[in-house]
Amino acid sequence: MPTHFQRILHGLPVMSEQTYAEFPVWAESTAKPVQFTPMPKKMALKLWHRARDFDRQTHEPGKHGGAIGPSGLQVLHAFLFDFLNYTTGRLDPSYAAIARKANLCERAVADALKRLHGLGIITWIRRCSEQWIDGRYVRKQLTNAYCILPTGWKGYSPPPEMPPLHPSTWGKAPVMPSIHEAAIIEQQTSGDRRSVIRTLELAPAGGIEASLAKLGRAVLAAGK
Repeated sequence: MPTHFQRILHGLPVMSEQTYAEFPVWAESTAKPVQFTPMPKKMALKLWHRARDFDRQTHEPGKHGGAIGPSGLQVLHAFLFDFLNYTTGRLDPSYAAIARKANLCERAVADALKRLHGLGIITWIRRCSEQWIDGRYVRKQLTNAYCILPTGWKGYSPPPEMPPLHPSTWGKAPVMPSIHEAAIIEQQTSGDRRSVIRTLELAPAGGIEASLAKLGRAVLAAGK
């Protein structure tokens, strides 16, 4: 039994013999609850495109893939679109589950996770459970709790952000011409009076455009 438990549980006799976990447990594993960070699906999609861009940036001729590599992208894709809970941020699949979704062996998954961690794309917390079984203190290894980091990727140069567009530049919503302007454009392009009059007649009744259309009809009728 760990000595700190013996200090807390004063009613139990002090035992000097070493106890063992039922299964091997990583030394830095924690039994405390893990606080996940929610991630909207829109952000997950943005990170996926960023990872692909990162891999393209670091690709070297004659090599298969870049810094992340094909297996790393497959694991990251499974994280972002198969396992991540966008509402709660929970992300704690087992190696076997990742291998199934990414279509890889568990050894390839382990290598891909190590590579993603080294690049600062993901991090994780090793977890375990603590319980008493038949008077023995037992720790069991649980799946890791993963987190996908949105920034701080080592070796990645994000493209420059596009500056905001000025209202007078490309991207501004086009302004439809008024009926009067449309009639002028029609006169300049076709020169057909009847087409100009039909354009003017699109305006609400009682306006100057409607009056001009009526006058135009009268002029055409007088010219017959």
